[in-house]
Amino acid sequence: MTDLLVKLYDLPDPGTQLAALAEKDILVRRAMASEKNRVVGWTQNRFGDGWAAECDVAFARQPIACMIAVSDGRLAGFACHDSTCRNFFGPIGIDPDLRHKGVGRAVLLATLHAMADAGYAYAIIGGAGPTAFFEKCVGAVPITGSTAGIYRPTIIK
Repeated sequence: MTDLLVKLYDLPDPGTQLAALAEKDILVRRAMASEKNRVVGWTQNRFGDGWAAECDVAFARQPIACMIAVSDGRLAGFACHDSTCRNFFGPIGIDPDLRHKGVGRAVLLATLHAMADAGYAYAIIGGAGPTAFFEKCVGAVPITGSTAGIYRPTIIK
């Protein structure tokens, strides 16, 4: 999978997206330390060891480098940054029941804006899966020669 590059100084304003979700009682915000076990466990159960490990690392950052979406007191999605590498966005995961409702876009924008606020001008989306989502939402572009990138063969046993 290819890495993507995003200009953080030219991001869409997340305000409208966040307000629309708030009307549906979905709040997007930075995770809190007291939520670590729930967020990492949720990620583990739905997306596996790799993403759970990256999510765990995001909780070790200060400020915490994990944004979450909460709906009716339950986790609806998450996105992390600065986990596998500094300046890397990801992973991102949304509850299947809430996909295609704007939650992924909102969590993506909130996380990328947090990266911009931390002083980054660009973000790398490492090993991006659905590239069309990132291209459409934030104008991400492929990084030439980045396949297989940083996620080359890892320990599997």
